[in-house]
Amino acid sequence: MKKKLLLIVSFVMASVLASSLAMADSLVKKESKHGVSETMDRFEKIVKSKGLTVFNRINHQSAAKKVGMDMNEAEVLIFGSPKLGTAIMKFDAAAGLDLPLRVVVYKGNDGKTWIAYHNPQSLKDSYEVAKSPALAKAEGAVGKMTDKAAE
Repeated sequence: MKKKLLLIVSFVMASVLASSLAMADSLVKKESKHGVSETMDRFEKIVKSKGLTVFNRINHQSAAKKVGMDMNEAEVLIFGSPKLGTAIMKFDAAAGLDLPLRVVVYKGNDGKTWIAYHNPQSLKDSYEVAKSPALAKAEGAVGKMTDKAAE
């Protein structure tokens, strides 16, 4: 009985660890040479220059101040390509929970400016979209745009 319980606990822990590692691998973080607002302005300009749609820009620090709280600067840009997003969601419409894409630019507790996003390839971990060629295209585009904004 003890061996069976130990085996079950080991399996559950291994599953949780594997899931945590997959999630950690999906997060891409890059240091920016600019402040938060400038980095986000640069990123938004790049996104628009590529003909992508900007759906919203959220200033978390400003929202925190409205409820009497303080936090470091942090802004999120929600953006995408309806054509590319549709190509992904045709494989699994539930992927719409993570589309359009989001990028956050924030001042870390270390005082540095960071730009971060989930690798679009990580959608394969949660949705049935592994056969979508649009994932690789989205991964490459977000990678290049964030590199350029951070330089």
